[in-house]
This record gives sequence, structure tokens and C-alpha cells, in this order.
Amino acid sequence: MQHETSACPAGHGSRQTEGPERTQGAQGTEGTEAADLREREPIAFPTARPTGCPFNPPAELGELREQDPLVPLQFPDGHVGWLATGYDMVRSLFADPRFSSKYELMHYPFADIGELPSAPVGDMTGMDAPEHTRFRKLLMGRFTVRRMRELTSRAEQITAEHLDAMERRGGPVDLVKEFAQPIPALMICELLGVPTVDREKFQKWTLQLTTHVTDQQAQGEAMNALGEYMHKLVLVKRANPTDDMLSDLTKNDLTDEELTGVSSFLLAAGLDTTANMIAFGTFALLRNPAQFAALREEPSLAPQAVEELMRYLTIATTTVKSALEDVELDGRLIKAGQSVAMSIEAANRDPLRFPDPDTLDLRRKATGHLGFGHGIHQCLGQQLARVEMQVAIPALVSRFPDLRLAVPSEDVPLRTGMSIFGVHSLPVTWGEA
Repeated sequence: MQHETSACPAGHGSRQTEGPERTQGAQGTEGTEAADLREREPIAFPTARPTGCPFNPPAELGELREQDPLVPLQFPDGHVGWLATGYDMVRSLFADPRFSSKYELMHYPFADIGELPSAPVGDMTGMDAPEHTRFRKLLMGRFTVRRMRELTSRAEQITAEHLDAMERRGGPVDLVKEFAQPIPALMICELLGVPTVDREKFQKWTLQLTTHVTDQQAQGEAMNALGEYMHKLVLVKRANPTDDMLSDLTKNDLTDEELTGVSSFLLAAGLDTTANMIAFGTFALLRNPAQFAALREEPSLAPQAVEELMRYLTIATTTVKSALEDVELDGRLIKAGQSVAMSIEAANRDPLRFPDPDTLDLRRKATGHLGFGHGIHQCLGQQLARVEMQVAIPALVSRFPDLRLAVPSEDVPLRTGMSIFGVHSLPVTWGEA
């Protein structure tokens, strides 16, 4: 029996504006309405997604964006900062050097978790220039066209092996466990030069870190084991370099601690996000049968399909920056020390940038989306992520043209309350019902 696979109705995440221009804040509005918008009370961050539409952002985010792309926000720890929702606003904040990405300066918009520690060694997401610049320059040259081309061939091989295993086993299977997680895990092994004999235990540790059924003790043990392993691998690569990124990095002035930190950062940044995009992207296609069929019949759509899925799903929903000095934006004064929560998912559904934004359209030219961020912190491994998704998703659709959910769509467990949105598991099947 095939379960319901209809797409979410449009309009649950964004509201199309009437006419070509949106009223920015209250500019162009008269009387008390202008004062009300400009002097509104701080709000709590909207988190409730529309029932039955897991792909759409909270409807309130779209409503806020249409009223005013920058509003006061009450953070759970008592801090009063700002919430940015418009595409132009969020994009400009990404690139503005007057705002810091340091963890210790920011407030968390979803829960009171106390004062955040500074970024671990090698974690570029929580660094500012010039420290960030030093690490990024060293890594940028390692994501070369040659290496990406070599990794494309390996991605195709890994993908085919896992599709073969799925076909031999038969459905139903959990697509997350059997397909979406192993591919980026093995690709990171290729990137860092993890020896073949170690890859099984490497995969075991990474799966323990990313699955929701793992207890905290097991996750802590896996994290410690990975850290110790990466440190030993750094020493091995220094002594006997091979043709991989980690070996290349040992030729620079990075310390062993920095190399271990950078390797761990690449692992954390490239595993969970890509695995979720493969699984959640498949879920979205299964809920949009016409788009699934378009990719099945025209595999050459893969590059722009991946960009559209990145825009439409925006699994990294929100980021935060903090003002280093007083900054005036859109007529509002953001004071030094105030945090600004940037809703990337609201920005990627902005109808002024992407017409009919709540519709998944694989033929859309979604260039300029903010799914990989923007500015100096734009995702370093975005080209590798594109390679993995452009290979894995079309190959899955091609191998199993009658792929379908094995449970009702409302029973698919979502990753709510986590920094990366997506699915914990995705039961799928194929063949005769």
C-alpha cells in the first residue's frame, strides 16, 4: 500500500507580497502604525512549524519578514537582541565585519544554555579574522578542482555499493542508516586519508555521534575516541604523508593540536549536514511526486536540483552574530554586544528574492540561496557536499524509480530542537506493494 505523498500546500511558510516592493519596517507607513512597528515589544523566537508541513518554516517567521525584516528579539537568557528574516538583511549581516561569530559573544535564541565557551581549537565557525583567515587560507587550496574530480569518482563508487546492498537486502530500509549517513562518512575518510582498515570503526564512531538513539555516555565515548584517533592520524601523516588533505596540511605551520582540531571540525561540519540533506531531500521529493519524476526522467537536473533543495529545506535554519560596535541597520540602532539571530530559512523563502518560494521546483535557478551561508564563513566544504548530493540523490532515484515511504509521512521522526533540522530516520521501500 502506498502512503500519502502529496506536497505541503503553499503559503504555510511565506506570504507572497502584493506588488513588487515590501514595506521595509515601517518606512512608507504613516501615523501610529509606523511607531508600533518601530517600537514593538521584543518577541520570542517562533519555532512551531505548520502541522503536516515539515519542510516549511514557522509561519510567523514569514509574517514577521513581510512586516519588518529586523525586529527586537527576547532571548531565553534575558538578553534583548534582534531577529533578521529578510533575504537582503540576512545576506548583508553574513558579510558585515562589524558583527562577530565568536561563540563567547553570542546569546542562544532557543534556550537558556548559559554563557557559551569560546570555539575549540580549529573550529572556524566560531572565529573572526585574522585567526579565521589564517585557517581558511590554508584549507581553501585543498578543495581543488582536481581533488573534487577525484572524489566525484569515489562518491559514485561508494553510492553504487550502498545501492547494491539495499537492492540485495530489499525493502523496507532506513535510508538514513543504510544510505545517507555512510556516504559522507566514507567520503570524509577519503578526504582525510583514513586508512581502509580503520574505516569501519571510524564509521561506527561517527554514527554514534549523529544518531538520536545513542545515549550521552556512548556519544561522549565516541567523541573522545574520534579525538584520540584524529590526533594519532595527524602524527602518522606527519611521519608518512600520503595523497590526502590531512597530509597536505602537515606541511604548513599548524601545530598537532591545531591539525587535530581542524580535522575534527571538517568531520563535524561535513558529516551530519550532508547526511541530513540526502535523507531530508529524498523525503521532500517523495512528498512532491512530480519533482521526483522530473529528476528520475532528467538526471541532468541534478546540479540545480541540489541548489533548490538547499534553498527549500535550509536544514541549518538559524545562525547568530553579535555586534562589535554600534551599528545602524534599516533605521534601527543595534548596540555593541547585542546578538542578532539570523533566520536563514526565512531568508531563503523570501518572495522578493525567490518567486513562489514555498514551491519546490527543481528547474528553478536557486543561485544565491543562503543554505551554505555567505561571506567569509560560507561553507568551506560546499563543493564536496554538492558532489555527494549530486551523485547520491539522482542515483537513488534512478535505481529505485518506484521508491516510496514505508510509513505514513506523519510518522517520519523529525529532528526538532536540534541545530540541524531533518529526519532521524526515513523508512522507505520499493517494488511491489
